[in-house]
Amino acid sequence: MKQLLTGNEAIARGAFEAGVVLASAYPGTPSSEILANLAGYKEIYAEWAPNEKVSLEVVIGASMAGVRAIASLKHVGLNVAADPLFTFVYTGVNGGAVIIVADEPGQHSSQNEQDSRWYAQSAKVPMFEPANSQECLNMVKEAFALSEMFDTPVFVRMTTRVCHSKSIVECGERAEQAVKPYVKDASKYVMVPANARQRRAVVEKRMNDLKAHIEKSPLNFITKGGKTGVIASGVCRHYAREIFGDSVTYLDMGFTHPLPDNILKEFVGTVDGFYVIEENDPYLKTWVKAQGFADKLKDVLPKYGEMTPDVLRRCIGLDIPPTVEYDRSPVVPRPPALCAGCPHRGFFYELAKRKDLVVTGDIGCYTLGFAPPFNAMDSCVCMGGAFSIGHGFNRALAASGTDNKTRAVGVLGDSTFFHTGINSLIEVAYNGSNTVCIILDNRTTGMTGGQEHPGTGKDARGNKTPELDIAKIAEACGITPVITVNPNNLSEVNAALDKALAHDGPSVIITKWPCVLKKSDDKEKYPALDKFEVSEKCTACKLCLRCGCPAISADKNTVVINPVQCTGCGVCEQVCPLKAIKQRSENGD
Repeated sequence: MKQLLTGNEAIARGAFEAGVVLASAYPGTPSSEILANLAGYKEIYAEWAPNEKVSLEVVIGASMAGVRAIASLKHVGLNVAADPLFTFVYTGVNGGAVIIVADEPGQHSSQNEQDSRWYAQSAKVPMFEPANSQECLNMVKEAFALSEMFDTPVFVRMTTRVCHSKSIVECGERAEQAVKPYVKDASKYVMVPANARQRRAVVEKRMNDLKAHIEKSPLNFITKGGKTGVIASGVCRHYAREIFGDSVTYLDMGFTHPLPDNILKEFVGTVDGFYVIEENDPYLKTWVKAQGFADKLKDVLPKYGEMTPDVLRRCIGLDIPPTVEYDRSPVVPRPPALCAGCPHRGFFYELAKRKDLVVTGDIGCYTLGFAPPFNAMDSCVCMGGAFSIGHGFNRALAASGTDNKTRAVGVLGDSTFFHTGINSLIEVAYNGSNTVCIILDNRTTGMTGGQEHPGTGKDARGNKTPELDIAKIAEACGITPVITVNPNNLSEVNAALDKALAHDGPSVIITKWPCVLKKSDDKEKYPALDKFEVSEKCTACKLCLRCGCPAISADKNTVVINPVQCTGCGVCEQVCPLKAIKQRSENGD
């Protein structure tokens, strides 16, 4: 059976065919769709975890129980999961365990660009790198076999283009796997120092055995062409063929840890010089140089960013195919912006007025609060860091005796709160900080596509589950006041900020209204809102534009609200000094 699948869909299909029983993940672009697709297979128990560390720990437990299990995450999520990862390598597996990690060359939706191949090397985990959807399916199945063969977790490294590009995949049937009996074995699973020292020797022997195995793997192969060579991994294998065709000799790298020294020597012996094409860090280049082949390496490619065909052509000195020329002057730049009706807009509109505040932000669509017209965010570092960073800022000023009225407030989202924000909130509460901790609860994991989380009351398949109450969690931490507001009501937002900032000690503000892209089931709490229009009272003062809503546009003499985009949040109505914005008449479109 052939299907047209993205890489993420093919990963899920490969896990299904490999007989996976359990899957756990935290959403993160570009990996989010893997778990979403796994949840569609009734044979697989699939769940969203609060964060990547917990997700991997769930997979470790499932592996101990004797079933095949898979975790999926993005590159920065691997940082969160690194704690259990390094010890999981020591304990090894019972049922096969595979970790899908999605790197993001070019940083389309991430706060950094990192290379997970170094994790494979540092943690001593074998790694596959598929280049297309068929290889995604095949390599996941191979990864599970390898995991059980060598008693180890296995990485499959994806990148953005492989995750989201579609190609034809030959699908097979599910191969059910017998559950492997759990055998109590403290020397294998309990990593106290005495046992860990013994397992360290096991890890080293395993790597030597893997090294011998990989030298024979068909996933690394040479395709002979001209006297110029190309070593490439992942999607770069396709980029290289697009610009060179059959005119060069290729060393395709589908298995990139441990690295196969013998095939490299064979390849170098057939060419006069070669390029190494890879994305993110010079991982393969470092290997090539360590093997003594730097003299043949044509090292002309960038050290970071995506290695698209145009980038390769430009750096190597090849002609770039002509493109269609057109008049670019009428094209209006469209930077990312909060959606029309986004519940974060009213909050940021009011927060931006308070110029004496430093706003420590976090990872989510609300990070766009840093941009015009709000300019209301001063830092964004990592998931869950907003409160801790704000606390550090405030404590530093107090400890240094600085007479400074500047004060930090932390801002993060509901899914981020459950991810690692709770720990930050505990830090603030435990140390009696005067940090205002603001949680923007839009009832979903918005930036990655609207996935469920512990506060939505639904699991990965949409089934009802206990809904964790953010306000009660904050109160359980000993924080008071805890204030919940409708962010579309600007007077409520202002009053909450005044109260929290006047309080001597930690405080929490929760803005609670569903993401405009997610339809709420609770029509009483979150009813549908009437749309707005501009009346004849408008003088085109354009103050309403300061709320940054894409539904509002203006020329010299007119302000217009697009009825298709308007969701009825009412922020613009409250901003207008002339009350020239009103609800649409009954016969309005």
